[in-house]
Amino acid sequence: MFQPQYTITDRLLANIKRISSLVHELNNKRFPNVVLLELERSAREVSSFASTSIEGNPLPLTEVKRILKSEPVHIRDSEKEILNYNQSLQDLNQQLKEGEVKLSIHLILNIQKQVIDGLLPKFETGFLREKPVIVNDPRIGQPVYLPPDVTDVKPLIEDLVEFTNNNKESIDPLILAGIFHKQMVIIHPFMDGNGRTTRLVTKALLAAMGLNTFNLFSFENYYNNNVTKYFQTVGEFGNYYELVEKIDFTNWLEYFTEGIIDELLRVQKLLPEIALSPESELQPYHLKILEFIQKKGFISDSDYVNLTGRAKATRALDFQKLTELGLIERRGKGRATYYVLKEK
Repeated sequence: MFQPQYTITDRLLANIKRISSLVHELNNKRFPNVVLLELERSAREVSSFASTSIEGNPLPLTEVKRILKSEPVHIRDSEKEILNYNQSLQDLNQQLKEGEVKLSIHLILNIQKQVIDGLLPKFETGFLREKPVIVNDPRIGQPVYLPPDVTDVKPLIEDLVEFTNNNKESIDPLILAGIFHKQMVIIHPFMDGNGRTTRLVTKALLAAMGLNTFNLFSFENYYNNNVTKYFQTVGEFGNYYELVEKIDFTNWLEYFTEGIIDELLRVQKLLPEIALSPESELQPYHLKILEFIQKKGFISDSDYVNLTGRAKATRALDFQKLTELGLIERRGKGRATYYVLKEK
């Protein structure tokens, strides 16, 4: 039976209290849905970029945004990784909204299948590994860790899922999610996609535990900003069977919770200080502007008049309102004026 070793240090306890306070503040704020949808899109871009970048994907954030906005005709593997991760985020978010996410081996396998779709042979997509693997240090390309044998992978995963589900009431949700994350990395259950799968399932665990800002949340970005520290903290060095009795989760849990604080502060800063009021409430014609831009990439006054037939003066006020709310920004001059979604 899996029994992780860790200590609730003053630092870890302080992090948990800070997270609880930040989550409470964010969950109690109300914003127009269209604002949240735009921030959700931005968070998916950052998550897709960061989580694949951690694993060595060379595409910069600007290129990731371009790919997600307009899928290439001929998709390279690096682009496929981005598209897969983004799609998995969208599906997870929808499942969470519908209350359908429960930690299980089936969930873990499905997520790995999504993130690695089209990048591995079919028999390694959505299945636990059946071959031994060695984990290399991505910086130097040298072996640093030997994961458990193939025969132990399934029982270890089953043990981890059981431990996580059975301790939801007795262990703080943040500690539980952090333990799951590190133990998944230690088990290394797949031929590829281990890191991406682990980070996605961890996000789902946090969301199911009451982090309502899941869809705005990109803690992958925190890890990607210091990949070396992430690998040093979440991973182990040596042979699993020589390490297993000595693995201590404390250092990782401190780092894990600090990353969540960092990301919550980023989300808090991004959210505009607008409450639902007559001044900020969006009408159907405002939503048509935003929907048109999301589909086409921009909107001009002539596009807008065809959508609604509103008078020129009121059209100008509509564009002005969305600009002042920080949802769109103006480009061009005179008759060449058009509007795009404001970058977050």
